[in-house]
Amino acid sequence: MFDTIVRHDGAFEVLEFRIGRTNDEPSFVSMRVSSATPSALTDLLEELVTLGCRVARVEDAHTAPADRDGCAPDDFYSTTNHQTFVMHNGRWTPVDRQRMDAVIVLEDGRATCRKLREIRKGNAIVCGVRGIKIVPEFQARDRLGFAFMTNEISSERRVEVGVARIAAMMRETKEAGQGIAVVAGPVLVHTGGGQYFCELIRRGFVDVLLAGNALAVHDVEQALFGTSLGVDLETGRAIEGGHRHHMRAINAIYRAGGLKPAVERGVLRSGVMYECIRHGVDYVLAGSIRDDGPLPDTVMNLIEAQDCYTEALQGVKLVLVLSTMLHGIGVGNMLPAWVRFVCVDINPAVVTKLADRGSSQTIGIVTDVGLFLRQLASAL
Repeated sequence: MFDTIVRHDGAFEVLEFRIGRTNDEPSFVSMRVSSATPSALTDLLEELVTLGCRVARVEDAHTAPADRDGCAPDDFYSTTNHQTFVMHNGRWTPVDRQRMDAVIVLEDGRATCRKLREIRKGNAIVCGVRGIKIVPEFQARDRLGFAFMTNEISSERRVEVGVARIAAMMRETKEAGQGIAVVAGPVLVHTGGGQYFCELIRRGFVDVLLAGNALAVHDVEQALFGTSLGVDLETGRAIEGGHRHHMRAINAIYRAGGLKPAVERGVLRSGVMYECIRHGVDYVLAGSIRDDGPLPDTVMNLIEAQDCYTEALQGVKLVLVLSTMLHGIGVGNMLPAWVRFVCVDINPAVVTKLADRGSSQTIGIVTDVGLFLRQLASAL
């Protein structure tokens, strides 16, 4: 907080400073902050609020009506992924559907995060920083279940140790009756991890699967032809004419009428999508401009796909991101900070980029996804 004030060319005077001496005793600071201009002070206060500060003078949050659909007042408060409260009618009201990069709408005594496109004319939008309180996630030195490797993303760490801890987190999540979502890229199939992921589905450790069109296409290709992008997964050799297999896989699913009809008619008898459908696992396939086909199940409208992702993530308390940077960052932006977020990728930059994009709760393992899934299935 002090660094933030100095960086904004502001000044501070500490009025009271109590340092917590245990993990159960929080620290507290009260300070007077000043800046050269009102606009500079506003910018400074906005940053301090995101760190967990709040303006000392207790008053209701200021709201202004939206003058048109999809547009907020210029000084709207932009949310973080941390637990947030707004002062309304003299009491702190928790904000529902917490996520970053949204606005807060007050309606019928409730405060809710909404994306800009969800704003409707006349909505009461929270503006400024007064009457707003953020509670950042507690960072205790003994948070054994979630603190490992938080700032130590390295390919030189023993994978087995991380896998064992993630397996323990998954067991705890299921025992608590909470949901686990997996965000996966097609590398899951390419690396031979599909069979182990199927085992996790059969054991009940996957409640939601979020992916792109490519994962499903290559999974179906592997189920129908034993190849992924024309490469035999058993021998690692390219099959003559195998480059057409993924198009034939798409064609077979189209002829059946979609993934679920393909399973019902016996066209699709194995693979990740087969196991999801057989075991009632919710899935959303979000499309992109480069998709072949795409499969009839793929949501090609980007806004609709985002909404489907958001809805599927409700009630989820643990997310595994398996080798997909684009979908991983997208899901990270949709989640509150108290949802555990694990990223597994062979590229360390993908893991660090998630944290850089604001998902500070991300923990990561740098390894091959196929190897990771094999060990995870064994650990569970």
